[in-house]
Amino acid sequence: MDNFRKKQPPVKSVNATTGVPVERIVLNNGMSLYMINAGTEDIAKVEFVVKAGMAKESMPLLAGTTNMMLSEGTQHYTAEELNSTLDYYGIFQNLSTDRDTAGLNMFFLNRHIEKALELAVEILFLPVFPEKELTLLMKKRLAGYRISRGKVQNIASDQFYESVFGNNHPYGKQIKEQDFEAITTDLLRDFHSEYYKPGNMAAIISGKIHKNTVQLFEKHFGGFAGQFQPAGNSMNFLKGSDIRKIRIEKPGTVQTSIRIGSATINKRHPDYPGLKILNTILGGYFGSRLMKNIRENKGYTYSIYSSVTSLDQAGYKVISTETGKQYINLAVDEIYREISFLQKEPVKNDELEVVRNYMSGDMVRMFDGPFAIADSFKAVWEFGLDFSYFDRMLISVKTITPEEIMRLANLYYNIDDLYEITAG
Repeated sequence: MDNFRKKQPPVKSVNATTGVPVERIVLNNGMSLYMINAGTEDIAKVEFVVKAGMAKESMPLLAGTTNMMLSEGTQHYTAEELNSTLDYYGIFQNLSTDRDTAGLNMFFLNRHIEKALELAVEILFLPVFPEKELTLLMKKRLAGYRISRGKVQNIASDQFYESVFGNNHPYGKQIKEQDFEAITTDLLRDFHSEYYKPGNMAAIISGKIHKNTVQLFEKHFGGFAGQFQPAGNSMNFLKGSDIRKIRIEKPGTVQTSIRIGSATINKRHPDYPGLKILNTILGGYFGSRLMKNIRENKGYTYSIYSSVTSLDQAGYKVISTETGKQYINLAVDEIYREISFLQKEPVKNDELEVVRNYMSGDMVRMFDGPFAIADSFKAVWEFGLDFSYFDRMLISVKTITPEEIMRLANLYYNIDDLYEITAG
């Protein structure tokens, strides 16, 4: 027993800067290539980021379906041939779409970089959107949608986004069953033709960078026209609902899902680092106030958390939990009570020190290896920022005062402005 540590080791300050430069190259057609040379193994990851997310779609499902269909057949490969070729060269690819961007990720051995880029060109620029594959995909997505409608957490979240952003904005528009039947190959081709252009995308490559990377990108991507002229205004009008509290009945469910929050600032705003710290104290980690009160002390829920999310046209903050119907009002009251405490009572130094250490460690993990560095770079690049954002965040973590936290709580968590959604 004498060998066990009896004294807590000293807490050391953390430096979350990467120490790795990001080199930007602009191809002849205007496409940006960002290189993060930080790997020791002969592997690399390339992410193609296209500004073709849900915010650009004229109807629900259009952006996501377009991206999903990119690998379902191209001018030179059927879907089966494409998958077989990827497997043969050990190239892993993943397609994704979020509210603001769509993308293609590829992981590969450096000796296969040329084949990876050749296939990336096929997927990004030469898809054919076959009718049969679209029909199968939409049937599968519709089946998944019907299953999701039985889950109260999905119902509550969808209503929350509609309330916050408005049903006329792509961030808030809820999907209906008829939307799955409205998607056609012609719509996909038009959307792809409009947005999947070199001038509307960037490539971020990380790992051990191949010596011929720039030449190979120029060879495979440089021949595609880079001009991009968006059709109309890409910014949509955000208008939240006038109804602040919505109760959705879902008979037969055991639990009720709760979402409380509102629209807020994004990473471009100077208050954003402080808002992230405030959110962490409130419900952003396992030792947060909401966890200690509502989960551990009261036992109203198994889990409760809060988050702040940055989007291109706005941001939003939300508190999320599921609870039994007998605890709904009690849990909601305690959530507002914890917000009120942050507005009226300064955070004590020992609690703030724990949050400082937690957030500092979390920032270190964000730069643990070349692929994590690339993800962190993308997270700020999308907002026209650079790694200095993380320097400002770390300074805020180290220096924020209890008085500043109270100011932010009063400014951004006005209880009368919050939407309260319950489903169950």
